[in-house]
Parts: sequence; C-alpha cells; structure tokens
Amino acid sequence: MASTAHPAPARTAPGVTVGFDLDMTLIDSRPGIHACYTALAERTGTFVDADLAVTRLGPPLEEELAHWFPAERVREIADVYRSMYPQYAIAATPALAGAAEAIAAVRAAGGRAIVVTAKYEPNAKLHLAHLGIEADAVIGDLWAEQKGEALREHAAGVYVGDHLGDIRGARIAGALSVAVATGPYDADALRAAGADVVLADLTHFPAWLAGYRPAA
Repeated sequence: MASTAHPAPARTAPGVTVGFDLDMTLIDSRPGIHACYTALAERTGTFVDADLAVTRLGPPLEEELAHWFPAERVREIADVYRSMYPQYAIAATPALAGAAEAIAAVRAAGGRAIVVTAKYEPNAKLHLAHLGIEADAVIGDLWAEQKGEALREHAAGVYVGDHLGDIRGARIAGALSVAVATGPYDADALRAAGADVVLADLTHFPAWLAGYRPAA
C-alpha cells in the first residue's frame, strides 16, 4: 500500500539583523552637540565654532577637537567633553522622524536592530534610553571601516547610515548599505559613494524593509 508523502513544513527565513548609525540617522544630535561645544568653549577658554562643528558630524570626536585644540591636548579635552555631554546634550537631542518606527519595523519582521556608532558608547546608550528607543545591542566608539567589524560580528545584513563612512562600514561587513539623506550628504552624493539604497529619511524605511528580500 502506497504511503502518502507529507511535505515538510515550510521554514521561515530568520529575520535580518539591521544596524543603524546614531547621529543624524536615528537622532538629530546637532542641538545637543552645539550646546556641549558651547559649554566646552566657555569652560576651556578656547574658541570652538559650534555652528561649523555640527555641520560635519560623523567622524570621531577627536578629529573635530583637533581643529580647535593643540594635538597634545586633544585626548584630555575629549575626556572633558564626554564627561560634560550628558548634562548638555541628552535632553536637547530629539529623535529623527521615523526612528522609533524603523526599529519597530525590524522587530516586527522578526529581526534584530543594533546601533553601531562613532559616539562614546555610554553616551549613545543615554540618548536611546532618553528617547525610549530600545536596540538589541549598542556598539560605540567605531568609525567607518571599524563599524564593519561590529556589523560582521553581529551578522548584520543591512546597515543604515547618513555618512559616507557608514557606506564604507557596510562594505567591509558585506552588508547592504541603506543611506538616509538626513545628514551632511544629499541623495546624489550618497548614491555616488556607492549606497545600495537611498531614502529621504527613516519614515520610508518600514515600507522598504517590507519589500526587502535578502540575497540567497
């Protein structure tokens, strides 16, 4: 008597891990950073053009401080800035439009949402806690290609950022680069730098994710 074969149950592909940059991707850190640089200038007696500094967010803090302080003082001043940051920057910094919804979309799809940022990790966590944004992991103090190492460690398939350095980090990790034009670069510049996907902002991310199918 012939037996009836029963097909194996379909397996749902595991949700993708999506990495997000922080400054100018999930949060508009310009008001808080401006306030912190202004306070730093008052405390140290050294001029810092806070208006200019907030136009070039992304690279490590030390790179910006090197424009205003002698090389031998940069590490010391960076420590001072980071210690002042919670007082001046956290409450002043709002989430960017769509940030919470983007994280929620990853979770709803069965994925993990991690934050990989150049910001000092304790301060990055303070921002997220203040705004009620919960990430599965927060990895700080990494810039550009260094971000690729953390993305690879967490098996991230997508990295979302606003900076050319974020695109380079995604490349190192072998992750899809999704760029948002909410930082210092417009959509054309992000495409020219090799972003796989360019969105105006994170409000468009849930719809994009709904149609995203990872390569086999």
